Amino acid sequence: MKTKINRYIALALLLVVGASCSDNFLEEKRQFGKYDDTFYESQERVDWYINNVYYDYFAGYTSPLSTIVGSYSQTNSRLTEEIGGVQDLINPTITLVNADDGSGYYGSKLENKVKNEPYHRIRDINTFLEEIDVLGGGLDEDYRDQAKGQMYYLRALQYFDLMRVYGGVPVVTTVQDASATDESIKLPRASVSEVVAQIVEDFDMAASLLPGNWDASDYGRFTRGAALAQKARVLLTYASPLFNTAWDSSTERWQAALEAGLAAETQLSADGYGLYGTSAKDWQDMFLIDNSFCSEAITVQMLGNGNNTSILNNSWENSIRLTSQAGSGGLAAPKEMIDLFPMADGSKPTSANGYDELLFFVNRDPRFYRTFAFSGSKWGYKDNADQTVWAYRWLDDAETVYYSDNNQVSSPAFVRKMSDVNESNDNFQYSGTDIFEYRYAELLLNIAEAYAGLGDTANCLTYLGKVRNRVGIPSTNNYGIGTLADKYAAINACLYERQIELAYEGKRFWDVQRWMLYNDDASANNTTCATLGVTPLNGTQRTGHYLEYNAVATSDNPLAGTIDAIFVDPDAADFDTQIQNLATIYTNNFVLAELENPMDNVNGTAVQIDWKQNYYIMGLQTSVLSQNPWLEQTIGWKDATGSEGTFDYQN
Repeated sequence: MKTKINRYIALALLLVVGASCSDNFLEEKRQFGKYDDTFYESQERVDWYINNVYYDYFAGYTSPLSTIVGSYSQTNSRLTEEIGGVQDLINPTITLVNADDGSGYYGSKLENKVKNEPYHRIRDINTFLEEIDVLGGGLDEDYRDQAKGQMYYLRALQYFDLMRVYGGVPVVTTVQDASATDESIKLPRASVSEVVAQIVEDFDMAASLLPGNWDASDYGRFTRGAALAQKARVLLTYASPLFNTAWDSSTERWQAALEAGLAAETQLSADGYGLYGTSAKDWQDMFLIDNSFCSEAITVQMLGNGNNTSILNNSWENSIRLTSQAGSGGLAAPKEMIDLFPMADGSKPTSANGYDELLFFVNRDPRFYRTFAFSGSKWGYKDNADQTVWAYRWLDDAETVYYSDNNQVSSPAFVRKMSDVNESNDNFQYSGTDIFEYRYAELLLNIAEAYAGLGDTANCLTYLGKVRNRVGIPSTNNYGIGTLADKYAAINACLYERQIELAYEGKRFWDVQRWMLYNDDASANNTTCATLGVTPLNGTQRTGHYLEYNAVATSDNPLAGTIDAIFVDPDAADFDTQIQNLATIYTNNFVLAELENPMDNVNGTAVQIDWKQNYYIMGLQTSVLSQNPWLEQTIGWKDATGSEGTFDYQN
């Protein structure tokens, strides 16, 4: 792992933290119109401007769980079956409906000062797009085109996240100065269709200006194929039930999403992209390709290794490592995730297919062993490459509790995906592992879902099969998927495959949101759970268990010596034998014990997920509505005066 600053922000960050005769350029840039016309005559300064915008967008993106450009919070990723723990939006004791409870992502009032907020970022971009060809006309044309391409991409990306949070928002494509009297800047909330049209236009423009690949020194910047892939992601969201009340009766949006996905696939394939590798081990190892081209990575957040203020580190490694590994204690996998992954032949994990909840690790999808670790599995790091982890507990006759290796994990399985076995445990908190924000596998799954929405189950199966084939699932019975009876079964299969392939990559919440999978509410045009045959998340809970020794013991580890030769390594030639040996240990010695405090609890009392229908699209906060009284509040939310919102994001 190189000690390397994230290429998105390298130059800008160095200018922020280091001394330079040009340090004032950032502040000059922010005084819109107050720097002289020579600013754009310097390619170096233009590079700084671009890199600073990248920095504003992505400086907070240090964990794959983080979502929403600019803010990059992990909250959304903690609202699904992936991670336990009650958040406000799923807390049954809380109801959010007032403007004071709305999302603060929109930002504060527009001012001529430094603010890393959506519309200030958009103004940075609009300023650049208006001035680069006028004031920077002496710069090389190809250079200017590529610079503009990045800005169009970034503007589209910002509007996409605004759309996912609020639905329709004002669309601003020219520079607006802060003013209390200028009526021309009092733009209403555009419809979702109008926002999507602008996003698509920007991604198309970006694709026309960006290269298929950059030189190695600029690896990590957006490409032509990335713009087309993002367009496909946007159009798939637009075709989904949250924004498309005719999703089940009209094919227009599904067809547009399909065409965009296939166009992105064609372009990316021509540019050397595709599924990385031909095995589950390759699937695991691809996440560790560092600061260099990986065919799977359509967009990548490049991070740096080392303890230095000029470096953005990956916070994921330390957060998922166990206490015994000098990590933060591990990320417990809820039972609902453990029970989710297919069997080795791709079939669903049912008792009829041989699934056993205690022996959950037996005969599973190859990705299971690369997504989770568990007691008895090999999960090493640089200083202890062959470490076998154990995280169980036992009680003595006084019911005093003891933990193996001090690993107090509230699940028999814990997340290991995207961990670096070559990282030293004294450097976990300074890891430089890059994050793949958009993988080629997701593009294939987007295409599969578009086919499903059109009722083309055959092509849907073909694309799902590509994803499963790469990790070594046998092709029998359509890679274990079976026959898809209709488009609903096909959509269900796509959503299921996304849960497995993209687990813990910050994608699940958006799938739940756009398909409205928390609940059904016919009065809000939401019956997708019943239509697809999916169990709503509302009324469920994330469940944890202790892996517990099944007899009374003393303070001494009751399995000392018994488990010394036990380990499971999915890369070993005798892996199946190792699994059976571990299964014997579990059968003879362990039970799954209830947690003292449930994963999902409020003040110690177990609760179930309770997402409200109005949360799918958030309301604007009071401050935004007060400063911009012409803006409508979202339906389901009260405005600044307490009146019901009127903005319909489905029109």
